[in-house]
Amino acid sequence: MIGFEDFFNHIGKNRLAPFATTLKETLSNRYQPALHGDYRSWQEHFQLLPEVSACAVDVARDCISIGTQQDLTEEQHQKLLIGLRGLHPWRKGPFQLFGHTIETEWRSDWKWQRVLPHIKPLADRFVLDIGCGSGYHCWRMLGEQAKFVLGIDPSPKFVFQFQAVKKYIPHAPVYYLPLRAEDLPKPMQAFDTVFSMGVLYHRKSPFDHLEELKSALRPGGELVLETLVVPGDENTVLLPADRYAQMRNVWFIGSALATQRWVQRAGFRQVRIVDEAQTTTAEQHSTAWMTFNSLADFLDSNDPNKTLEGYPAPRRAIIVAEKPGKSLKVGTI
Repeated sequence: MIGFEDFFNHIGKNRLAPFATTLKETLSNRYQPALHGDYRSWQEHFQLLPEVSACAVDVARDCISIGTQQDLTEEQHQKLLIGLRGLHPWRKGPFQLFGHTIETEWRSDWKWQRVLPHIKPLADRFVLDIGCGSGYHCWRMLGEQAKFVLGIDPSPKFVFQFQAVKKYIPHAPVYYLPLRAEDLPKPMQAFDTVFSMGVLYHRKSPFDHLEELKSALRPGGELVLETLVVPGDENTVLLPADRYAQMRNVWFIGSALATQRWVQRAGFRQVRIVDEAQTTTAEQHSTAWMTFNSLADFLDSNDPNKTLEGYPAPRRAIIVAEKPGKSLKVGTI
């Protein structure tokens, strides 16, 4: 079983140390991956990944690059590919490991390009990425010189995908815990920047989630919220009758203006919408590394501006805000 000892060893020396005991107890209660029917398969495929050192690492590029083709023997290349493909589906990326490109469902680099110009520099900051998936954006945050990055996501498969990359960058201050935002200790007030990208509409109470985000932030810290929105004014909110774009776990989708008001009502300041755009099938699509249905299959074939259920097609907005309070020195323990 993949453990989290390196994370707890690291935080014993930084500002997260007071929360170590609570986090260990929560992990013990929440994380029981062996109960998942595919766990043994994931573990077997992960163990195929070669024990080698990457001669080069680049986490500042759109396609995160680990090692070169020359780092591995032919047998190691074959094991690498079998191992990585056994962790299918790969949804967030892209990655390139030892010359092999993992073309993920999402072009997560496009989202990053929309986010990055509008946020405070991440250099020397403690960063939390909620709903991080495979951890792609966590590595991009490190590429922007973040001092410490923690990604959380409850899916046990994403643990293996994250560790497949971390295996070759073992000493990077980037970590993953299979937790939800509601599992974090409260109040933490430990992070300079908190990202919540693609989570808000999965929560039955958007205000509970916003309170969780605020609780994790230090005074003066920055919230980066990316979420589904619908066209409309500050009073427009969609509550799907059942599915939205074939997803069952979608609850409230506000317009960008309505979501901005939610963030303001949750007590954040300097709340601003910095980007809004309709998601295209070039940004989200099936690939050899994610062979299940994707966005094109969830849209009305006669009108791509509508979902199969007749709702507005997916649009996404980015909202940036600050937690009230006097800013503390960034990067301090």
